[in-house]
Amino acid sequence: MKSAVEQLSTYKSVHLNPQNIKTHFVGVPMIIWSAFLMLGTLRFAWQDYQVSAAMILAVVVLGYYMALHMRLALGLVLFILPVLYTTELVVHASHPFIVAISIFVIGWVIQFIGHKYEKAKPAFMDDLNQLLIGPFFLMAELYFILGLEKELAAEITPIARDKRRALEAKRRAL
Repeated sequence: MKSAVEQLSTYKSVHLNPQNIKTHFVGVPMIIWSAFLMLGTLRFAWQDYQVSAAMILAVVVLGYYMALHMRLALGLVLFILPVLYTTELVVHASHPFIVAISIFVIGWVIQFIGHKYEKAKPAFMDDLNQLLIGPFFLMAELYFILGLEKELAAEITPIARDKRRALEAKRRAL
């Protein structure tokens, strides 16, 4: 498993533009919320309880984040719990899948607008695992904004810039 520094520096290498990061603070939560809503429609009975695919995914993904970086994972727990709660409310409303697809598409449009500012393709196009790192990256960025995890920011930023220079050199060579 790649370390948090490796994952974050790879993701940050195509997320250096502040405008792109701002669009991600809107688009990524929309995509996550809508994906959890879609997965919330898949229900499993377990004893006297209903469990959704969204709940199962949350446990698995949060476990992955905890293995990467416990303090960032705790922030993600605080983000995911309201996502699970609100999507559970909407699952029982009429047409939850239409709501989910609509928000999902809008979230991705916002993401791709951000990458126009960045002039770089999204990280997941080279590594699908980067889809899981988007929320992790945004939590790291939020921590950095709040003045937390300064050592992590100082470690990933130069690596990300070097990776970006290498990507741009490769693009120019083609």
